[in-house]
Amino acid sequence: MTQYGKVLSWVLVIMVGIIAFLAVFPLLSLIISSFRPSSELMRNGITLAVPLDQLNFSNYTHIFTQASSYWTWYMNSILISALTIVLSLFFSSMVGYALAVYDFKGRQFIFILVLLILMVPFEILMLPLYRLMTALGLIDTYIAVILPMVVAPIAVFFFRQYAIGLPKELMESARIDGCTEYGIFFKVMAPLMLPSFAAMAILQGLGSWNNFLWPLVVLRSNSMFTLPIGLSTLLTPYGNNYDVLIAGSVMTVLPVIILFLFFQRYFISGLTVGGVKG
Repeated sequence: MTQYGKVLSWVLVIMVGIIAFLAVFPLLSLIISSFRPSSELMRNGITLAVPLDQLNFSNYTHIFTQASSYWTWYMNSILISALTIVLSLFFSSMVGYALAVYDFKGRQFIFILVLLILMVPFEILMLPLYRLMTALGLIDTYIAVILPMVVAPIAVFFFRQYAIGLPKELMESARIDGCTEYGIFFKVMAPLMLPSFAAMAILQGLGSWNNFLWPLVVLRSNSMFTLPIGLSTLLTPYGNNYDVLIAGSVMTVLPVIILFLFFQRYFISGLTVGGVKG
């Protein structure tokens, strides 16, 4: 390697290190602050300073012993996110697969509609969706939060792009063996789409877990709140419950990390392959 190449490599390492630090800085600040007393947080705010004499587990002890509402919100978020992932992967993959491998009248028109909906901000769709949920009597229910996310346009588009690259010869072989179209999808094609399922599971799970606006619109009672809504209620003009807010925010990150670690084996390949097909 030439001298110029060594210098360039060191510059790239330094730049990547700086970017990595900026990305990790908010999380490190949050973790350190979660071990500080709430009174200290009110006085000095969230910083990277590590006052060893002030660090303790009182905030986490409070969450596990006294903050019952927090765990209700936690379980609501887990349930909603899990159902959203399962239903979205199931229905979106079938729609995307059908648009990719079957030649039927109106296929391109449906795909164009998917692209058009993908370009429309969700805020524009909220009012008609809210009126629909009200007409169906689903306000303040899990179904109202999950239903609009079941067939996500981004997931349909992604699965369609991925399925275009699947070998069609396997479909013909399965038909010759007497397999039904549903059997071809679930037994032959779906196993080949595992990387795309993993990538969408992470993206859809992350989106559902962090979703704030739509659950805020359709949920009413405290017992139905998800974590983003519940934690936001801790900030009021009359006082801020920082002992639950900061430590609870740290606990909120754990499911996302677990989800990524579980599917990381297929995540990059799923995004890469699905992004270049078509």
